[in-house]
Amino acid sequence: MKDAVFLPAPADFTYPEDFYSTTNYDTEVLVGGRWTGIAGQRMDAVIVKLPTGEFLCKKFRDIKKGDLIACRGEGIRTLERKEDGKTGGFGFMGSDVSSEKNTAMMIRKIAEEMKGIKARGGKIVFVPGPVVVHTGGAGALASIIRKGYCAALLSGNALAVHDIESSRMGTSLGVKLETGKFVPEGNRNHIAAINFVFSCGGIAKAVNAGKLKSGVMYECVKGGVPFCLAPSIRDDGPLPDVITDIVQAQKEYFRLLSGADMVIMLATMLHAIGVGNMLPARVKTICVDITPATATKLSDRGTAQAVGVVTDVGLFLHELDANL
Repeated sequence: MKDAVFLPAPADFTYPEDFYSTTNYDTEVLVGGRWTGIAGQRMDAVIVKLPTGEFLCKKFRDIKKGDLIACRGEGIRTLERKEDGKTGGFGFMGSDVSSEKNTAMMIRKIAEEMKGIKARGGKIVFVPGPVVVHTGGAGALASIIRKGYCAALLSGNALAVHDIESSRMGTSLGVKLETGKFVPEGNRNHIAAINFVFSCGGIAKAVNAGKLKSGVMYECVKGGVPFCLAPSIRDDGPLPDVITDIVQAQKEYFRLLSGADMVIMLATMLHAIGVGNMLPARVKTICVDITPATATKLSDRGTAQAVGVVTDVGLFLHELDANL
């Protein structure tokens, strides 16, 4: 077999015409008759040969004129994932998700895997959406973080806002979590939460000043768990902790995902798909959502390793916490 062919990028942010597009499967290139692995494996990128002789996946925006980019042909191979008796190459539009699975059994298995990962010093990343708060699951997630099972948390403005609203006012979007009833003028509560954080100078400062005393974000700060909050066109505020440059937020997501053994996505379709596109296929990926279409769509966008758990995310978190 011939060595991989590398051609220089004709300009910044530009690939050679015959570039090789990466998948999330571990990939190797043949150079000098020797197969070598790629760093930063992810889908929808290219393989760049560095001056050091190492190889790295890079996105469009990181390409500079003259970068040596792998092109299609011989000398590139993917190491296909083989799990649960399934084999096959990378592809889109192929999923296996059902709401008719034994959820309690699946949660027990996930908990056992989490215990094993923690015991060997591995890394578990959580990707929760604001529904975690709306369904009453924030307390259970906070407990899981407090127990040391979360190495990083990736989310958006809404999760943090409603978590802080819940902690301070007992509501989520103005709805009392204990009763499910909307409180008078509750529509201002999430804005009041944002205003509170701004007045403190940020989430960590609110915690350290003793003004924020519970919740998911509180446990992250107290436990030294890094988090990244990415922006949305819908954001109120947003909180001062949100990285409003979406490119920088994506880079920070990717950095925090580095070395992850397991990623647990909780009722957030867009963040789940976005994170899925950054993961190598070897990473154990759990997608929890009451809508089967979320897990199906994640798989259909190339994250074929994702295991779908179709259930209420609040109930899932309480059961998972109990099993831990």
